[in-house]
Amino acid sequence: MQRGLTGRGPAGGAAAGPPPTPGRCRGAGPEELGAHPPQKPGPAPLLVRCRAVRCRAVPCRAVPGRAVRCRAVPCRAVPCGAVPRPPGRPWPAARRPLVPGAWRRGAGCCRLPGEPFVACAPATSCSRPSRLGRVLIKVHACGVNPVETYIRSGNYARKPALPYTPGSDVSGVIESVGEHVTAFKKGDRVFSIGTISGGYADYAVAAANRVFPLSDKLDFKQGAAIGIPYFTAYRALFQKGHAKAGESVLVHGASGGVGIAACQIARACGLKVLGTAGTEEGMNVVLRNGAHQVFNHREANYIDKIKEYTRMQGVNIIIEMLSNINLATDLHLLSCAGRVMVVGCRGTIEINPRDTMSKESSIIGVSLFLATEEERHECATALLDGIEAGWLKPIVGSEYPLEKVVKAHEDIIHSSGARGKMVLVP
Repeated sequence: MQRGLTGRGPAGGAAAGPPPTPGRCRGAGPEELGAHPPQKPGPAPLLVRCRAVRCRAVPCRAVPGRAVRCRAVPCRAVPCGAVPRPPGRPWPAARRPLVPGAWRRGAGCCRLPGEPFVACAPATSCSRPSRLGRVLIKVHACGVNPVETYIRSGNYARKPALPYTPGSDVSGVIESVGEHVTAFKKGDRVFSIGTISGGYADYAVAAANRVFPLSDKLDFKQGAAIGIPYFTAYRALFQKGHAKAGESVLVHGASGGVGIAACQIARACGLKVLGTAGTEEGMNVVLRNGAHQVFNHREANYIDKIKEYTRMQGVNIIIEMLSNINLATDLHLLSCAGRVMVVGCRGTIEINPRDTMSKESSIIGVSLFLATEEERHECATALLDGIEAGWLKPIVGSEYPLEKVVKAHEDIIHSSGARGKMVLVP
């Protein structure tokens, strides 16, 4: 992908670099969201302006009535109406705009793995999610998850197609529905656990089976804090950890989004809940959200305090957010047949396998991306019941505007201590 093009626009000639290749529009969602049809024909080749790079313009050779992805600049897309449709041919229904004038503003996109976001000022218009089982959501808030920084870095096992717009946990209002979607209608309040087009934007396309009704008991920011944190916590505790009432669970990093979710769920289901946090404020948040006891993991002897609290019997389950730091000591905190649930990891660590043999303990990885449809339905049922019962109450931490997404990604990795779920607000 070229960078630093120096074209001068219509008055100064065509921009340098190869012309973009006709393809599907990647602005608001693969294949289903097209751009606004042209109102007036223009000269050929047309020049599509891009504010995301130093160049002034890029030549566009779009096929009439087709969307085009701009590969010469690091913006998400250029309007597919650059070349007027031939007279007498109807505009394809799949690309006919649903909300004229409602433009999708992308917070940023990744050109190459590991590169920082590039803000895209002009994006594509919102259109009907024509494919079966899809909905268009007007985003009111979007959660930020550490896994999104791992994916962006290129070091995560799941590597998306580029350009990539992060964002799974959106909350907002249904703008329109695709064919055969009966569970939702325009105006419904919803939250999601996944998007097709990316949630760091004003509008997002999502599969209807990844979208759930948002109770009036919660606001949109809280809705954006449900998705990955609560579904991951439930999966770690019950679908993979097989937790039972009366068992004990230690939640490492319990003041973050997944940690608070794990504490609330475990307490509501009858487990003895221990948590760790790195600040006094974080410790208080953990205690207010279900933990029976909390420890400061910045203290040198906090491991000894946990052992003393459990009377050297250990804990049945550990929910581990930073396994590259804690896994070796976690094995010494388990009871017989104890389980470490690896939810987060940022590197490698050396352990002694004999520590698993002495107690017949297990180390189990957790990935929400691998959950089956039945497992997601089980999670959703339990969590929606928790919202209605009143014990599921997401805690919103730091809030950032879309324009500060780079700062949000820096803070979620390097902050001194989490205090709830980080969210973006368009």
